[in-house]
Amino acid sequence: MNVSPDKFIDCLFLGYQNAAVMKAALELDVFTAIGEGTTDVTALAAHCSAAPRGIAAMCDSLVVMGFLTKSSTNYALSPDAAAFLDRRSPTCIADVHGFMAAPELIALMFQDPAGAVRRGGAPGLANIATDNPIWVRFARSMGPFMAHPAALVVQQLDTPPPQRVLDIAAGHGQFGIAFARRFPDCHVTGLDWGAVVAVARDNAAAAGFAARYDTIVGSAFEVDWGRGYDVVLLPNFLHHFDADACTAILRRAHAALAPGGRVAIIEWVTNDDRVSPPGAAHFTMTMLLTTPAGTTYTAAELAAMLANAGFAPPTVIPLAPTPMTLVLSQVH
Repeated sequence: MNVSPDKFIDCLFLGYQNAAVMKAALELDVFTAIGEGTTDVTALAAHCSAAPRGIAAMCDSLVVMGFLTKSSTNYALSPDAAAFLDRRSPTCIADVHGFMAAPELIALMFQDPAGAVRRGGAPGLANIATDNPIWVRFARSMGPFMAHPAALVVQQLDTPPPQRVLDIAAGHGQFGIAFARRFPDCHVTGLDWGAVVAVARDNAAAAGFAARYDTIVGSAFEVDWGRGYDVVLLPNFLHHFDADACTAILRRAHAALAPGGRVAIIEWVTNDDRVSPPGAAHFTMTMLLTTPAGTTYTAAELAAMLANAGFAPPTVIPLAPTPMTLVLSQVH
């Protein structure tokens, strides 16, 4: 058997470096510049107000990473970069670096990883106040990334057409906005902390749905949700909490739904082996490093929580090609 330290070195060193290269490229908007036809080092340096030496090193690294190609002295976008990193693309998600590579989040994840393993969790995001700007940054950065999963969720809930939808921890608001976009008679309510849900409200207004988008300000564990909703959305929320807290939220969802109403959980769902699929399996560690008790759950675990909260057995729907899974259940 051939053995090599390469995987270890790639993990310990190049992981940091690759993230730094990508962050620099996105902040300089080099992918859009190349997509527009600015393809050599000198022109890119002038366009990005950067040193030619720096542009050359960064772009060559992006070639090695698979985001650019190189022919002589000219660079071009890979298909993935053209689709997701060129700001002219309708599927561009370049802004996610504003949250995923935020200094606050990086510091939380790397300040004491061994301690998080020893304790089985970390204070992490729980120590960030509700009005901390990082939550607003999340709402502003992650919307484009979640627009596609949101559209896939709506396709699974179009019969009967919902009239009232509640979006818990709405953030950017994209999941609720997707319902307003698909159903002309649907009224959406977004619930989140004040500065965060204001972003959702602005996004709804920009999409032309201001008259059909209301907000509730506060903690999902404390404020009154109201009653009579056809759908309660829980997008990327339950993984922050332990099973008891998740069940408590699901009971609140049950109480807020009209007879026959449905709860839609959008999550990173692991298989029973907990090491697949890779994205969800890795996300378990993300939660260990950033929350006191958060984790990813299997479909069976979510089904048990739903049963404890009074819901029917769920339907589990992978939202391919995204890494998300929809767990859909109805009030008994």
